[in-house]
Amino acid sequence: MPSYARNHQLKLSLLYHIYSRSCNREVIFRESEDFEHFKQLLHAYRERFEAAIYHWVIMSNHYHLVIELKNPEVISKLMAGLHRAYSYYHHATYATIGFLWQGRFKMQPIQRELYLIACGRYVERNPVRAGMVNEAYEYEHSSAKYYCLGAFDNITNTDPYYIDLSKDANERQQKYRQFLQNFDSEEERYFTQVDSPCGNAEFIRRLVLKDGHLFPRRRGRS
Repeated sequence: MPSYARNHQLKLSLLYHIYSRSCNREVIFRESEDFEHFKQLLHAYRERFEAAIYHWVIMSNHYHLVIELKNPEVISKLMAGLHRAYSYYHHATYATIGFLWQGRFKMQPIQRELYLIACGRYVERNPVRAGMVNEAYEYEHSSAKYYCLGAFDNITNTDPYYIDLSKDANERQQKYRQFLQNFDSEEERYFTQVDSPCGNAEFIRRLVLKDGHLFPRRRGRS
């Protein structure tokens, strides 16, 4: 287990797998400019809410994030702002009206030491599973290029478990490319059940349901 993870305790911060898609699965990211604008928004809202985005992918009608917030209870404000900002851009660009996003976003609490990097692999393999590319890092709109090729993207915070793959940057990238290829289909099913937390019994016990989402249980609550 990495030293970062050994020292990290689940207090008020929490790691989430976020998923959101468009109404009726309509294409809402059409041109490269659309993807780039959404990336700029991800960076801006990451900074505004002091979040860490470890893994991400933007597809034509949905996106995934693996994100950690110091105060998870601000997640609704972050997501509402992000969705509102992109909706404004999309309506102005394509002369559309109405709701762009389908219902509430999904957020799955993830136990860091067991599933962080595995969830990241699931997220980054989306374009591969969709048959769009052969290798995850060939897709332009995900964090895979950051980990596999060392391509800085202004969004990705380095996964602490990635650092433990090797002290050498080139070897670390090579090992991560192998990691993406050696996926576990059974394990990937955990991350398709976005409404269910992903972790052991103790991790789940330390969560509490509030306003339809799971948050860390504050000290003193049983």
